Amino acid sequence: MNLIDHLPTGALRRLSAAAALLLASAAAHAINVVACEPEWAALAKELGGDKVNVSSATTALQDPHHIEARPSLIARVRGADLVACTGLELEIGWLPVLVQQSGNAKVAPGAPGFFEAGRQVAPLDVPTRLDRSQGDVHAQGNPHIQLDPRNIAKVATALGARLAQLDPANASLYQDRLQAFQERWSAAIAKWERQAQPLKRVAAVAHHENMNYLFAWLGMREVGTLEPKPGVEPSASHLTQLVALLQREPARLVVRAAYEDPRASQWLADHAHIRPVALPFTVGGNDKATDLFGLFDSTIALLLEGSA
Repeated sequence: MNLIDHLPTGALRRLSAAAALLLASAAAHAINVVACEPEWAALAKELGGDKVNVSSATTALQDPHHIEARPSLIARVRGADLVACTGLELEIGWLPVLVQQSGNAKVAPGAPGFFEAGRQVAPLDVPTRLDRSQGDVHAQGNPHIQLDPRNIAKVATALGARLAQLDPANASLYQDRLQAFQERWSAAIAKWERQAQPLKRVAAVAHHENMNYLFAWLGMREVGTLEPKPGVEPSASHLTQLVALLQREPARLVVRAAYEDPRASQWLADHAHIRPVALPFTVGGNDKATDLFGLFDSTIALLLEGSA
């Protein structure tokens, strides 16, 4: 006869109830995901559903290059099962501090809980030589990969597999959600590409070198940037040179991300007589970009309107 056989009926009921509660709690446990940018938070939620608790370290109105490693962010990373970021040195100024200060070995680089979206795609603009005098140059290539939806599809496949690795009990659920997302996403890409046909070969000026993937996908041409060098604020002399350039090589619009200061693009628009366009850049960048699908719906609509 074992110990349980000697327990009174009431105690046995309480023990059974406690065991059932523990089992229910374990089954209900969700993976805690801290994304560095809103696009990866949105993607993790698409793939994980109610099996993931997701938060983003940044918003669409913040420059992801420059974020303060606040104690509240450190605390979130301390409790994370997965940190999902762009990589390609985009977060180099703050992510290592968050991970180190959190003391969470599960999300250290190289651990299964550390995921870099940039490793899943072929980056653009990889420098042939590093020269910091040229501004904020990323050694591994341009990190702003999220504005090509084909990159999102590649990252989704890898992120779905990582969620399944971290939570094998729900692996089939992640696979099913990934497949459903990819089917919807493929159909949406085909729709966006049909809608964006008039944008092919349209010339534009960008604020920063962060629209390259978008322009490459759509077949648009970047004829200049408001920043004289990546990460260097627009100067009056550079903007004046841009006006002269646009007289020789006209553009239809000047594009900026929602988080970027509008003054330089408005100045150029006024003096070069082109349209200023503020793109959401990521999920939450405007009231229509509430998820990944809305991000591209809004982006295409704004570019078409601005270039008409």
